[in-house]
Amino acid sequence: MDSSRVMKLLALPAFDDNYVWMLHDGGAAVVVDPGDEAPVDSTLASLGLRLAGILVTHHHPDHVGGVGALAARHGAAVWGPARERIPDPFRPVSGGGVVELLGLRFEVIEVPGHTAGHVAYFARDAGGAPLLFCGDTLFSGGCGRLFEGTPAQMHASLQRLAALPGATRVCCAHEYTLANLRFAAAVEPGNAALADYAASCQARRAAGEATLPSTIERERAVNPFLRCGEPQVAAAAAAHGAPSADPVEVFAALRRWKDGFR
Repeated sequence: MDSSRVMKLLALPAFDDNYVWMLHDGGAAVVVDPGDEAPVDSTLASLGLRLAGILVTHHHPDHVGGVGALAARHGAAVWGPARERIPDPFRPVSGGGVVELLGLRFEVIEVPGHTAGHVAYFARDAGGAPLLFCGDTLFSGGCGRLFEGTPAQMHASLQRLAALPGATRVCCAHEYTLANLRFAAAVEPGNAALADYAASCQARRAAGEATLPSTIERERAVNPFLRCGEPQVAAAAAAHGAPSADPVEVFAALRRWKDGFR
């Protein structure tokens, strides 16, 4: 890896609340989950960048809708989960695999739950700072709905991500943070770190800024879905149907509660 290369991370807004993540070195770029090609094309043109590759975390249309057009227009290779339907042609990846782009090694982590074959990509930029593209598995203050997986699968996937270095920047695919933090506050009303983070995020959104990326360290402190072993979280889950303090049972009750939370 060329340590002199400075990587820039951009969150490109798409649709109502999606982000297409772009990582570039001033000459070439990688994008993650381009559900819409328009913001990618406009950013490539405005910055004079070449599209070197496309990484896909899962098959939902708001994550793959722009893949085919971008790949054809720019001649960019596409990598995506081996067990999901990704627009062809793509290079299938599975847990433990590595994608090398822009001089970086993107490690593939299997994170089933939201979808059956969902993957995440973990890398360190040229300065060694860790970076996670996690699609719809982990959100700031929350996690994805269980469309195809089980609570046990999703809990295990989240624990896998929570074990990454605390400084890891968490690049989620949606701006759901404020809604997630309202739920988190209902679960842990006495969590001071959560209250501070919510105030910070509210200020950022009021200023028209993204709340992302978050960090793994912050999510361990504020995200109830990563805190299923905490007594306060288990007690809140018990009041909403968790039959025991087993972390998977706690997670399942929290997810059901969140699904109906307004």
